Amino acid sequence: MTRPLFDREPDDVVQVLDRHGEIVSPALFPDLEDEELMSMYRDMRASRRLDERLISLQRQGRMGTYASLAGQEGAQIGSTYAVDETDQLFYQYREHGALVARGMPWEYLLYWMGHERGNAALEEANVFPLNITIGDHIPHAVGWSWAAKLAGDEGVTVVHFGDGSTSEGDFHEGLNFAGVYDTPTIFCCHNNGWAISTPAGAQTAADTYAQKAIAYGFEGIRVDGMDPLATYTAVEAAREKAVSDDGTPRPTLIEAVQYRYGAHTTADDPTAYRDEVDVEYWKRRDPLERLETFLRNCSLLDDEGLAAMDDEIDAWIGGLIDRAEPESADPRTMFEHVYESQTERIAAQQAHLERLRAEHGDEALLEEER
Repeated sequence: MTRPLFDREPDDVVQVLDRHGEIVSPALFPDLEDEELMSMYRDMRASRRLDERLISLQRQGRMGTYASLAGQEGAQIGSTYAVDETDQLFYQYREHGALVARGMPWEYLLYWMGHERGNAALEEANVFPLNITIGDHIPHAVGWSWAAKLAGDEGVTVVHFGDGSTSEGDFHEGLNFAGVYDTPTIFCCHNNGWAISTPAGAQTAADTYAQKAIAYGFEGIRVDGMDPLATYTAVEAAREKAVSDDGTPRPTLIEAVQYRYGAHTTADDPTAYRDEVDVEYWKRRDPLERLETFLRNCSLLDDEGLAAMDDEIDAWIGGLIDRAEPESADPRTMFEHVYESQTERIAAQQAHLERLRAEHGDEALLEEER
């Protein structure tokens, strides 16, 4: 399947399920068992419901600024199911669905509640910490995959980023390095139409993001990112190519065309820069609805099964929140990992804070000046 899939024009979008849940490319339908299809849908639905709950928590002041994933579940879940659990994932900050597919640890919520140790828990799932600085995780991902190649490992690295990252130097450096050293790297560009308030037309003069791979000597492919099966098929083929040694370039750039339903983050107001008509257009192509329709048509899912699934998901989300919320921050931890060994200046800053805490107490220090 690999070669026919990649032998297409960069603007030719790979699609398996259309927006009505109908198979439009039978030859590209992935070899998945019924249980795997159901599990994929469950994780997509869990990601959407988790997203809704976390936005609610932020609005209640129980969590910090949060980046919503609604609308992008198909690409996140589909791509993660297509690789091995031992393959390393790098992501920006919106791809929570990839973590759900990897059995998201409860500690992940701590990060969004202001505890940096929430990032550390991702190591057990073979996921690097989330990255707030746009695009600078891309060279690290390439370095990781190059190391795997040098060590003779069969693993690949999947690195997720938004279309805005393609304007950063780290994107160009990372892809150039991957092309030169032929690293087993899968670049997943989530083109959701907007880099905060910058539309794709103001982001690049190229017709597609996928075609940018040509400049670095490897292949790029465009997929319907709201079709989880199309994303699965493309990433599966990219992984097969990444671990082979047949002379075909190992890296692949996948542009997943999709849409961000909500705000860039909970600190953003998307009504200031986009039309609600466009949002409704994309919601009619919802990844959950199309896979649900397909599963119902295959008699794999019904109302009773869906209700039971929602009960299980809600219990899971409730458990995550119940474990995370009682945690409290220790301000001393902010000094622990600035450098490998604490410098005199950092030690002096920590000692100063401790004197203030002893003199005034934490409550007084946390009071807002009026």
